[in-house]
Amino acid sequence: CARSSVSSNQTLHTDSPDLPECFQLSVLSWLPCVYLWFACPPYIFYLQRNNKGYIMMSILNRVKTVFGLVLWIVCWTDLFGTFHELQQGDTKPPIYFVTPLVVGMTMLLALFLIQFERLSGVQSSGILFIFWFLSVLCAIVPFRSKILQAKYQVRSGFPLTLIVAELILSCFNEKPPLFSNIDTDPNPCPQSTAGFLSTMTFWWFTSMAIKGYKNPLEAKDLWSLNKRDSSEVVVPKLLREWELCSLSVTYTCPYHNPTATKGHSVHNEVEVLLSKTKDPKKPSFLRSLIKAFGPYFLIGSAFKLLQDLITFVNPQLLKLLISFTKQKGAPTWWGYTLAFLMFFAAFLQTLILHQHFQYCFVTGMRLRTSIIGAIYRKSLIITNAAKRTSTVGEIVNLMSVDAQRFMDLTTFLNMLWSAPLQIILALYFLWQNLGPSVLAGVAVMILLIPLNAAIAVKTRVYQVEQMQYKDARIKLMNEILNGIKVLKLYAWESSFKDKVLEIRQKELNVLRKTAYLGALSTMAWTSAPFLVALTTFAVYVTVDKNNILDAEKAFVSLSLFNILRFPLNMLPQVISSIIQASVSLKRIQDFLSHDELDPERNHPKLGWACFISPPSINLMVPQGSLLAVVGHVGCGKSSLVSALLGEMEKMEGDISIRGSVAYVPQQAWIQNATLRDNILFGKAYNEQKYRCCLEACALTQDLEVLPGGDLTEIGEKGINLSGGQRQRVSLARALYHEADVYLLDDPLSAVDAHVAKHIFDHVIGPEGALQGKTRILVTHGISFLPQVDNIVVMVEGRVSEMGSYQELLKQNGAFAEFLRNYSLEDIIEEDEATGRTTCYYITGVFESYPTMSVALLVFCSTSTWKHAESDPEKKLPKVDKLIQAETAETGRVKSKVFWEYAKAVGPLLSLVICFLYGCQSAAAIGANVWLSQWTNDAAQNVTQENVSMRVGVYAALGFAQGLLVMVSSFTLAMGNIGAARKLHYALLDNKFHTPQSFFDTTPIGRVINRFSKDIYVIDEALPSTVLMFLGTFFSSLSTMIVIVASTPIFAVVIAPLAFIYIFVQRFYVATSRQLKRLESVSRSPIYSHFSETVTGSSVIRAYGRHNAFVLMSDMKVDENQKSYYPGIVSNRWLGVRIEFIGNCIVLFAALFAVIGKDKLNPGLVGLSVSYALLVTMSLNWMVRMTSDLESNIVAVERVKEYSETKTEAPWEVEDKKPSSDWPSQGNVEFRDYSVRYREGLELVLKNLTLSVKGGEKIGIVGRTGAGKSSMTLCLFRLLEAAGGEITIDGVKISEIGLHDLRSKLTIIPQEPVLFSGSLRMNLDPFEKYSDGEVWKALELSHLNKFVSNQPAKLELECSEGGENLSVGQRQLVCLARALLRKTRILILDEATAAIDLETDDLIQSTIRTQFEDCTVFTIAHRLNTIMDYTRVLVLDKGQIAEFDTPTNLLFQRGIFYGMAKDAGLAQ
Repeated sequence: CARSSVSSNQTLHTDSPDLPECFQLSVLSWLPCVYLWFACPPYIFYLQRNNKGYIMMSILNRVKTVFGLVLWIVCWTDLFGTFHELQQGDTKPPIYFVTPLVVGMTMLLALFLIQFERLSGVQSSGILFIFWFLSVLCAIVPFRSKILQAKYQVRSGFPLTLIVAELILSCFNEKPPLFSNIDTDPNPCPQSTAGFLSTMTFWWFTSMAIKGYKNPLEAKDLWSLNKRDSSEVVVPKLLREWELCSLSVTYTCPYHNPTATKGHSVHNEVEVLLSKTKDPKKPSFLRSLIKAFGPYFLIGSAFKLLQDLITFVNPQLLKLLISFTKQKGAPTWWGYTLAFLMFFAAFLQTLILHQHFQYCFVTGMRLRTSIIGAIYRKSLIITNAAKRTSTVGEIVNLMSVDAQRFMDLTTFLNMLWSAPLQIILALYFLWQNLGPSVLAGVAVMILLIPLNAAIAVKTRVYQVEQMQYKDARIKLMNEILNGIKVLKLYAWESSFKDKVLEIRQKELNVLRKTAYLGALSTMAWTSAPFLVALTTFAVYVTVDKNNILDAEKAFVSLSLFNILRFPLNMLPQVISSIIQASVSLKRIQDFLSHDELDPERNHPKLGWACFISPPSINLMVPQGSLLAVVGHVGCGKSSLVSALLGEMEKMEGDISIRGSVAYVPQQAWIQNATLRDNILFGKAYNEQKYRCCLEACALTQDLEVLPGGDLTEIGEKGINLSGGQRQRVSLARALYHEADVYLLDDPLSAVDAHVAKHIFDHVIGPEGALQGKTRILVTHGISFLPQVDNIVVMVEGRVSEMGSYQELLKQNGAFAEFLRNYSLEDIIEEDEATGRTTCYYITGVFESYPTMSVALLVFCSTSTWKHAESDPEKKLPKVDKLIQAETAETGRVKSKVFWEYAKAVGPLLSLVICFLYGCQSAAAIGANVWLSQWTNDAAQNVTQENVSMRVGVYAALGFAQGLLVMVSSFTLAMGNIGAARKLHYALLDNKFHTPQSFFDTTPIGRVINRFSKDIYVIDEALPSTVLMFLGTFFSSLSTMIVIVASTPIFAVVIAPLAFIYIFVQRFYVATSRQLKRLESVSRSPIYSHFSETVTGSSVIRAYGRHNAFVLMSDMKVDENQKSYYPGIVSNRWLGVRIEFIGNCIVLFAALFAVIGKDKLNPGLVGLSVSYALLVTMSLNWMVRMTSDLESNIVAVERVKEYSETKTEAPWEVEDKKPSSDWPSQGNVEFRDYSVRYREGLELVLKNLTLSVKGGEKIGIVGRTGAGKSSMTLCLFRLLEAAGGEITIDGVKISEIGLHDLRSKLTIIPQEPVLFSGSLRMNLDPFEKYSDGEVWKALELSHLNKFVSNQPAKLELECSEGGENLSVGQRQLVCLARALLRKTRILILDEATAAIDLETDDLIQSTIRTQFEDCTVFTIAHRLNTIMDYTRVLVLDKGQIAEFDTPTNLLFQRGIFYGMAKDAGLAQ
């Protein structure tokens, strides 16, 4: 290239710069070409791998192609033109021949790409867009220089117009490829069809942002998940890699068994092989993850690398800008170029950074999907031994916590290499700037790391401690809310309230310590850059007299220090989250490496692995016969069934079952679905067959009771069905399935006798629906044995006898003895005669009383059998959809809520906090302004004199800032903790004063949620959000102030920028808040479905529904990711837009600095631009924080809502206090008394009038729902009167305080409720009585023997709900409570089936002796207990039907007589 001197005069120092022709022809023309040739090969390779089908030739495509061709022709004309001039004798340097050739070839390549992309189905090309963009940039300069040199001809403008046209065309999208399956989707994600520009700026998300802004988003507005992110693609991908990994481990085993790889039994074999090798090598889950998701993640890493490099461009440009303002004669175009370059660099950085984040987050999302999928699939097929090693809770944790950790880690993972890279680069540039004195600053940074680490460790310790207190508090609250009725009846609320508050106080103390540490770390965080700058500058100026701190050095260093701050803070976090993830990784890997059940048996494998798996049993069941299996508890009956299902670990021998299997487990397994779905269980609905099943299983009557018939939603674990109903649903499911073999594991124990008989006759027995099928029935019901074909008697896991009923009786062996013990034929017969009496038999009694030979205790209850299994009075009010759905708040959070929170913090304190934050920002600005003054000294050459003064003041301002930060975070933390205390106290206090009806209509979970989740948010999440919000708000504010102060004209731009900012922010907050809500709503079904599956895995496998459940789980995960994905994208969308505003601020700050450069000194320019460079981060965070603040402040709203529910009457009314010995006689009188459960319901009791003298014993009887229990609740005022009044000894009970009333009455409730704590606390929570009195009560209630045998005596710990005592013992504890209180009036709500006859007799006799002179009301279910009472009250439909002595009533032959006759007490 001749004349190749680029003269600097021509370029830099003129007001109209130009580049030499040679440079234009070589560098500028070749740049786009080089780019395209380099980018092409990998791109073509990528397109061949991902072919999406071809696109039809469109007009757009044709135009692009034609323009490309014309450009190619232009290049050739250029070439020929040069040859032509050569012939004219005008010799040109070779570059004139080479360039058109190169450009021409490149145009051909571009043409090829346009067509190749069309055939590969690419709708919008990023590669070509960048190429055309670069070409336009490079073509502008030659075009301009031609105009300048007045050589302008039409020809020279022609290529530029074409290139611009190509650029514009490549912004548009092609149609989707043919034969693509995209259009079947009702609501596809626009990302798949978005163009290159739209993808880079996330413009495709805008439609959702607008929709979310107009009205709150709902689940139906969400886009479907991209196919490539869905479970059906992601999970198999990981599982494939995991299989390969497991296989390769198997292959490397020295004792390799060639058959091991056949089928799926690899895992079992692996375990067998591994047990022989010395050092078992586990398949590595990490490798599988990397293979499955690594390549995609690496694209994100590439973006990160680019972004890291571009980060350092701006400090260099700042350096040039400051030096530009110093030179008086520099041409202004150079300043403008710098300003726009800064903007462009920042903007590019924004785009690249957000692409990187997008890739990382999507990888994280796929990781979570695939891990959850893998764990779910594994949990369905692990053996029982493996299942024992991990509880359901632990597996759910693997899913929720560990998968989440991976997801969080992917975001930061690139920081592992990126942070050191950034640190090295920053140090390199700093060294260039300031020389070795940088090391001082670095030393400070390194010293701060251990401080931060120490704080982190300590915080961790406190967090653990606080979690313990939180768990304890929630556990206690859970018990309190479950037993709230009992607390109210005993008037024990205040004792329990103190217990809760005591735990809460400890929790708050820990929180306070954490807050102190938090304030320290915030201070370290904010002061770090400043301290570093201070030490560096101080060292720099003092080391050498000639070192002068000028604006360039100071502000470029400051911006580099600010870049350093991020990686230094991130590194420790990344490392700790990697450590956490590695723990999670190990746990997941262990779980996935568990043994699996043998897949040859298509039937499931689960149950509880009993290793004594029935020792060598030989058993043949002929087809179509009914085999009964009997034996004592724990003799291996259920294990036999499990073995048949293939759930047990087979030691030897084999099991074969011909045909399909239906299984009814001992503990019915009910899904959270409608009743109908539970029975159909995936089969098609057939009305007639379905009705028959219901009829046979005696479910028809139950459906009438359920609010929605068979479409009633059954809660988790079948919570709203009684035990018997659950068992019958489970049976109906088996019946509907029409299998060949039926395994029935004791399906009749949970139901009442006649129901059992009905089911046996209609379903199981020889005449039942299952006749002709093979049935194996485990049973305890003797009465059915004569009707079965064969009986197997099991003893200690062996078959002791086998044969028909008659044969076994003749043998007179174990079976005959078994029958003698249980002989209850006569009772059962009598039961058939009356049809109404229900027999309850309890199995397993001999586990607690080894001495008793009778294993079946029978007691009869007089209530119609339809209800006998459940306590119907609890259910009756629930028929009208009484549990209202919880509403998710929508729309903006009201400012009232913020005010509520400010009030809780304290209005004055809130102001003080804001003032402190203001001061801290002022100190920071002050320090930097001082720095800019200091740098101006250099210009005036007044250097050495004031160095010490400059450094001193700078240091003072900086330290002031640090101190203020600490004080303000401190005060804020104190305020927040105060608020948390007040809000929790108000909530707790209100809940103890809330009437019982609230707890009847509100699910406990909802109240617990307020105490756990929402209080957690107020304790921990809110304070940190508020802290961040105030911090970012004030830092953004101070930036604006600084820029306006140095270049006042900037104020003009603030208004439009602020407008755009607020506009974007409102869009984002509305949408993202709703997305968060949707995400959290769709998250819990994943885990609840999962824990349900794990508990029912044997049933799922028995019915062969394995795959259907896997699909359900996948759908639930996808449903959750559907709302999570737009949530990620909304953050990217916001980031690009907000950072664009930040970049505009940089642009304007630089531009105005250039414009007003004559009036400005370099120090101020440095100050305002370096502040502007910082602002992007804080603007971005400020929007996030606003959004988080709004999501978190909702907790205050929810807690407030429950702190203001209606309360019951006051506990004590001072001026109406009854005398201390009231009631002395115990007379009770009802006058015209009516009551209803809640507003708007029917009256339960209508106009009762009766009076009872002191010391009378009254029995209350009546059919179910007659209002018996309501009467007792009225005495305690759990139900307030709707009319009339009750007086006790002449005192109207409605006028005195509730505690005064309730503490003077005693009740022995139907269900014994115990709280976790010592036995002593359960008897006497206020410690009113001496130990002697307590022991006396225990003695009278026949518990003293049991208690004195315990090592802890009275301090015996009762577990939650008193689980470690038997039901009978719990009932006796309630009796002991009554004996301790010994009031004049005793109410006995007789236990139905909870206790055995023995305990019942104990209670009755104790009451007769101990409460002789008291007034006793007994609600009787068994008439024999009240036959000797003074009078009997018969209630019917809420009114008094009969009220007289038992003998007179029998004589009258009314309702009472009918009941007595049914019970066999009257002839």
